[in-house]
This record gives sequence, C-alpha cells and structure tokens, in this order.
Amino acid sequence: MARTEQFIFLLLLVFSALCLPSIKAFSFNFSRNSNLAGIIFPTPLSFNSAASAADSNCHSHHRLAGDGDPPEYPVAGDAPPVKLDLKHHRLSSDKTKEAALFDSTQKDFLRIQTLFRRATEKKSTNNKQNQNPLPSLASALKAANLGSPAPALAGRFVATVESGVALGSGEYFIDVFIGTPPQHFSLILDTGSDLNWLQCLPCHACFEQSGPIYDPSSSSSYRNLSCTDPRCDLVSRPELSASCPAVEDHSSCPYFYWYGDHSNTTGDLATEIFTVNLTDTIGGTTSRKVESVIFGCGHWNRGLFHGAAGLLGLGRGPLSFASQLRSLYGHAFSYCLVDRNSDLSVSSKLIFGEDPSLLAHPQLNFTSFTTGKENPAETFYYLHIKGIKVGGEMLDIPMDTWDVLENGAGGTIIDSGTTLSYFSEPAYGIIRKAIEKKVTYKLFEEFPVLSPCYNVSGVEKVKMPEFSIVFSDEAVWDFPMENYFIRLEPESIMCLAILGTPKTSLSILGNYQQQNFHIMYDTKNSRLGFAPMKCAEV
Repeated sequence: MARTEQFIFLLLLVFSALCLPSIKAFSFNFSRNSNLAGIIFPTPLSFNSAASAADSNCHSHHRLAGDGDPPEYPVAGDAPPVKLDLKHHRLSSDKTKEAALFDSTQKDFLRIQTLFRRATEKKSTNNKQNQNPLPSLASALKAANLGSPAPALAGRFVATVESGVALGSGEYFIDVFIGTPPQHFSLILDTGSDLNWLQCLPCHACFEQSGPIYDPSSSSSYRNLSCTDPRCDLVSRPELSASCPAVEDHSSCPYFYWYGDHSNTTGDLATEIFTVNLTDTIGGTTSRKVESVIFGCGHWNRGLFHGAAGLLGLGRGPLSFASQLRSLYGHAFSYCLVDRNSDLSVSSKLIFGEDPSLLAHPQLNFTSFTTGKENPAETFYYLHIKGIKVGGEMLDIPMDTWDVLENGAGGTIIDSGTTLSYFSEPAYGIIRKAIEKKVTYKLFEEFPVLSPCYNVSGVEKVKMPEFSIVFSDEAVWDFPMENYFIRLEPESIMCLAILGTPKTSLSILGNYQQQNFHIMYDTKNSRLGFAPMKCAEV
C-alpha cells in the first residue's frame, strides 16, 4: 500500500464516529395547532407526515418471539443461549485506508466536542431534572396501561456486529429487520447514545444511505406514539415548547435529537417490531423479534453516518435498545470486537444477557462505573481512572486530571462510537513523552496525523513499552501492543493510536483500544467487565 493510502486510512481511524449522541435530546410535545417558541424547524414541517397503521394506543410491553404467527412468548428459563453477529467488511475499492482514517479522525474530533457539550449542558440542568426526573421505562409502561415488563429470559441474545471500515468509518454496524413485513437496515452501534432511530419516508431532508429508506406506511406493525402517551415523557422537552393537550389526542410525539453542529434527527417517536438474525452456540441460525421497540422515525436528518440507515443506541438512558431489553435479558450486555485486519469470515458479537463463558473467564476484571453526582450525563458510561502505566511504571499525572468538574467537564468515558482513544492534558503529553523515552526505533516524522511514529522495517519482532490503565478501585486494564499502536504497511511504520482530546477535558476509550476484549456492561451492579479474548472465536 502506498504511503498516501496509509495516511488516509490512519486519518479515518483517528477521526472516527461522530455519531455520538447529542448535545440535547428533546421531545417536542405540542397540539396540532400550537407552535414551538424559540425553536426553528425546517420547512415544511409535519410530524404527522409518516403514515400510521393504527392509533396511538401502542402494543403491550416488549415481547420476544421467533418466526411464525402468532409469535410465542418465551418462558423464563426456556430460551437457549444465542448470538448476534456483527459483520466484517473489507475496505471498499474506491476509498483508501488513509482516506478512511482521515475521515474517522475528523468525526472523532467532532464527536468529542459534542460529548463535551452534552455533558456540561446536562450538568447545568441537573437540579431541574432532579426536581422533575424523567420516568423509567417500566413506570411509563405502567402509566400507559401496558402491563408489567415480560419476565426475564434465561440465556443470551447475541447479534452480529459489522466493522465500518468498509464504509470508510471507524464505527461498528448491526443488521436489523424492522416492521411487518421486515425491511432490512444497517444501524450504527453506539454506547454513547440513547435514542434508536432511522430515516423514514416521507424524507424531507435526509443523508445518503445504502439501500431503501424505511417506509412506515408499508408496515402493519408501525405505531405512532401520541403526545399524551406517558412514553413520550421519556424524552425531555424544551422549556418553551407548548404542552400537550390534557384530553386524549392523536397528535404524534415529535422528537429532536442533536449530535453535533451538522448531525441531527427530527421526526416522530413510534414503536415497531425489530427482528435480528442470531447464531446459537453450535452454529445454527434463527431470527428473533422484539416487539414494541420505541424508536425515532426521522423525517429530517443530517450528518456523517456513512451509508447507515440510522442508529441503535446502547447508552444508559431508558430509551436505548439495551435499556428496553432489560425486562427480557436482565441488566447486562456485552460485545467482543474483532480486530480490523480480521478475515471476512469472522465477525464481532453483541450479546444481551449474561454470558457464562465470560463470567468464567480467569482473566475477567471489573471496574465500577462513576455514578451519582460525579456522572454529569446519564447516557454515558463514565470510568474513574487513577493513573496510567507505561513500561510498568506509573506516570506522574496529577490526580485531578481525571476528575469530573463542577460544570460537568472532565472525566473518562468508554465509547463504541469513537475510534481511537483520547486523553486530556496534561495526561496525553505525559503519556507521549513516556512512550518516546522508552522506544528506541528510528522516528518517522512524515505522518501528520498520529505521533510518534517509528520505522520498524527489518525488525523481526517489534517490542513496544506496555500500556496499562489503573482505575480508582485498583482494577488494572493491560493492553496488547496492537490496541495502542497502528501498523502501516508496506512501509513498516508503527504509530501511537492515542491522541490528545481537542479543546476539552474529556477523555475517551475508543473502540480501537477495545479490540479483542470481551467487554461487559453490567448496569445492575454499575460496573464494567473486561477480559482478553480472541473475539473471532466467541
């Protein structure tokens, strides 16, 4: 590969996934004839423009069923372990790796700015939300007379995850079939976002996507939520927006979700059947339906989503796909991301429910999520770092570098939507100097994106100083060299895959550093689990 191609690929990896969720997640709740004060929407605007197959009294609680009509409710303890694969693609022939890397790095920087703004804005409104907290999904279902959530299922729900490198992206994708009859879509997987959404017809302003746009009028299971539905309250509303009529009304529940200066989605909050293809533990395949999934049907969408149809949120908020599946599979989900150079025949995995093989892993380690006052935005998964080790030595980084500040800035999150890892100053500068001090290979200074880079041509076995993260509860995460250095061929150049956080004090552990680790999000016990794993074998 030419050096120019390597450059583009690296840049794309660095600027990865801008899809991170929103500066604000608003639900605009208003009657048909009212206007939103202080909010300007694209013209023309009609939140009822998407056809609805029925009125706003949506389905009962989530239920999971296999193929067939009518679907059967699974009985607790009867569901066998199953897996969902995340497909892996080669880089498309019309885009070089260097170009993809440059694109990803730009997206990373924009995403980080968005995350930082969301955290600080969320902190500023915490007092008001504490006085009027958003309801939980369970309480909203109860208020909507939809009964109790379905009993938890024994077993796992495992999906295939697809690397976005083929699309010039550092994100991961999952194939989902939505509606009745099912329509196939590829959604970006994002632990930094809550809302599930996809582009919908009629699409008044949409970005380019691969394949047809979802048409709610062609699905018999699509249901708009009305603005009086308690589930509409799961999305916060602007202070100046008009209130929904007190009487029963069929006005839709409009939403607005903002990701960055150029990425957002606006449309109707609705429910639909989501179907995913599964792979069981012995290699068999089947499909599984999840009914009444709350999602955003977007009629105005803009941003860099690399051909995806929308986004599948795995954040901590009540509207995320992970949160909506808790009544079925409990409070844990995990994923195992194969490295980007893996063969096309292997795939990453997304697992809902506890994985017995992971829990029995001898190298499984846990660290606590940062919660309460120290967690300024409930969407994100905050971790509390104590220090960084390079070559086995703890670096002299001031402890307050890792703290969440009063205004919501600072802290460290783990994020599947950001490609590389980013550390705030002075941590990044200290880490970089420690690496440079311990590496003896010849510096390569012609690559402008990542630094330092080293020429390792002719070296039979490359050795780099070990890199570890030490958390405040004394848990230690040791990373293999492949997770914090990127190798460019055929020049045999090795570059540090860690950058400084641009203009913010937020630190982020991106998906490149998470490759070949089985990572578990245990929200019930408020902890993150991680174990080294050959993810192609999961």
